Amino acid sequence: MTAPDELTTDTVVGVLLAPGFEEVEALAVVDALFRAGVRTDLISVEGSTEVKSSHGIRVGADLALDEADLTSYEVLFLPGGMPGTTNLAAHPVIGAEIDRRVHADLPIAAICAAPSILAERGHLHARQATANPGFMNTLEKAGAHTLLTPVVVDGNIFTSRGAGTALDLGIALVAFLRGETEAEKVATALVYR
Repeated sequence: MTAPDELTTDTVVGVLLAPGFEEVEALAVVDALFRAGVRTDLISVEGSTEVKSSHGIRVGADLALDEADLTSYEVLFLPGGMPGTTNLAAHPVIGAEIDRRVHADLPIAAICAAPSILAERGHLHARQATANPGFMNTLEKAGAHTLLTPVVVDGNIFTSRGAGTALDLGIALVAFLRGETEAEKVATALVYR
């Protein structure tokens, strides 16, 4: 599996990669987690472990969905991108795990178009959330209180706006998993703002 040279926790994050995912959104978050010593598994939702991004970049996943136990991950992360988001939303195994996680109050993160999956499944009603500008209407129609901040955390649901806010989301997840001090270290190492 994908692991930083020095693990600092037993926590593992699952990153779901569907064909057409936005590579910056996925990999910037993974980079921040790696810098904090958090293992991530890149999980291809298709049979092959090679996944083609929305911009035609081929990324090697660690395992295919049928090899992964989605219930074992501390956080499940849904990168956006098109048609990546549509491909994630169409997958029944992923939909069932999203529902289970939200009902069990387990952490889930989504960025760009991917928060629309949570909205369309009814999980953002009366919650604060954000998304790519082109998907804010979907969240609002589903009853979410939308915000324009880079990252919105409501309970254990993390949402973020897009590729330009991917490091914000990564740092927010580091703070959640490892604490504010570690998040500050990662931000400093990234020369973040």
